[in-house]
Amino acid sequence: MHMLEAGGPAPDFELPDAAMDMVKLSDFKGDKTVVLYFYHRDDDPGCTREAIEFSDLADRFAKSNAVVLGVSLDDPLCHEVFRDKHGLMVRLLSDSETEVSRRYHTLREMERNGVVKFGTVRSTFIVDRNGTLRHALYNVTPRGHAADVLKLIQQLDA
Repeated sequence: MHMLEAGGPAPDFELPDAAMDMVKLSDFKGDKTVVLYFYHRDDDPGCTREAIEFSDLADRFAKSNAVVLGVSLDDPLCHEVFRDKHGLMVRLLSDSETEVSRRYHTLREMERNGVVKFGTVRSTFIVDRNGTLRHALYNVTPRGHAADVLKLIQQLDA
C-alpha cells in the first residue's frame, strides 16, 4: 500500500461536515495545526472510542492551536446522528465519494463473499500551520491515540 510521508505538502481538500458546511484544509493554513484522522464508520466501537478520546481532549487541542477533523465515508446526516449521540466535539467530514481518502491513501479494497467493498485504514495526519505534513500515521490503534497525537502536536510547538 502506498503511503504519504512527512515533509511534503498535505493534499488539500474540501468536504462537507455534519451540518453540510464545506471545510477546506487550506482554510486553516497560517492559523491552525490540523489533526486529520480517518476512521472506518460512525458507531463502530473502535471509531467511537477514538472520537470520544479526541473530544475529551478538545480543550487541550484548542490550547495547542489545533483543530481536529474526523473523516469517514459516511454521509453528513449519519455524522450528525453520531456526533449528537456521543456529544462529540470534533468536526466530522464526509468523504462519500472517496476522493480525499484516495489522496491520503487510506482506502483499502476488501473482498467478502465475492463482493468487493472499500474500507478505511485507520490513519491520522498532522498538518502544521504552513500546510506541511508533519506526521503520517497509518494503522493506528484507537485506545490512547488522541493523547499520543496531542503529545506530537505539543512537540511541534516546543
